Amino acid sequence: MKVFVTGVSGFVGRALCVTLSRSGHSVRGALRQIEGTGVLSEGVELVEVGQINAETDWEAALAGCDLVVHLAARVHVMGDKASDPLAEFREVNTEATLNLARQASQAGVKRFVFISTIKVNGEGCDAAYRETDVPAPEDAYAISKWEAEQGLQRIARETGLEVVILRPPLVYGPGVKANFLRLMKTIQRGWPLPLGAIHNRRSLLYLGNFVDAIRLCVEHPAAAGQTFLLDDGQAVSTPELIRAVARAMGRPARLLAVPVGVLAFMGALLGKRAAVARLTGSLHVDSSAIRSRLGWTPPYSMEAGLAATVAAAT
Repeated sequence: MKVFVTGVSGFVGRALCVTLSRSGHSVRGALRQIEGTGVLSEGVELVEVGQINAETDWEAALAGCDLVVHLAARVHVMGDKASDPLAEFREVNTEATLNLARQASQAGVKRFVFISTIKVNGEGCDAAYRETDVPAPEDAYAISKWEAEQGLQRIARETGLEVVILRPPLVYGPGVKANFLRLMKTIQRGWPLPLGAIHNRRSLLYLGNFVDAIRLCVEHPAAAGQTFLLDDGQAVSTPELIRAVARAMGRPARLLAVPVGVLAFMGALLGKRAAVARLTGSLHVDSSAIRSRLGWTPPYSMEAGLAATVAAAT
């Protein structure tokens, strides 16, 4: 099949292009600007589409394509300075997504795979999240993704476009940045972390597992019309994750058993309440639906994923 992928220069997009190409698919990748994007996977046809919003003209880029994987998005921004963050997220994550889907349907595209977020389910709870949960997005990013999901379902009903929605949790792997990279650097430097008393459950998703699941949703007939949650197949506590990363790095895990209540109090004092909540709270994903319906098994264990992530960063 000829697969059109947006966001091909990103962390997930680069890996996905390699996986799709190796699986025998022809890949066309969309970029806002081709110049300065660096080396991408060989054999990927690149098209420049400019600003991605409700007015983007996708006609030439979609010509001849059988399927779309939509990765491009305005991602969660810590300390967002936008005067109206929700409007900014909606412009790219909602309105631009629905514009692309409508044009894809008009161009004869059969299937549209949309990368959403587990934050549509909520910010975490003790029970494992499932596809059947009532969505409870809280921040602007998650709200914009949930609104895109609802709009895509309407387009699917109106046009027959096969929509597949994937909600990943935190994705890690070679090239990961942000909080996961900061965690690795902290462990590498041997700094103690006051997180040893946390007893939570958090699901993660290795990049290799993520792109394999996307590939399966591109190929499998039974994926049409489905929403799937994804993870590596195991949930770990924050201290367990730190110990696993430390083992992969060959470093000691220096953990201090500071009570969660003290961490929450300090987080409130320092204006880091949300960051502390993410470290101490649970966000557990039940990915059994994609396993049972599509027969998916993550090809990599969390240990293998962490080893590859660490190896690429050192």
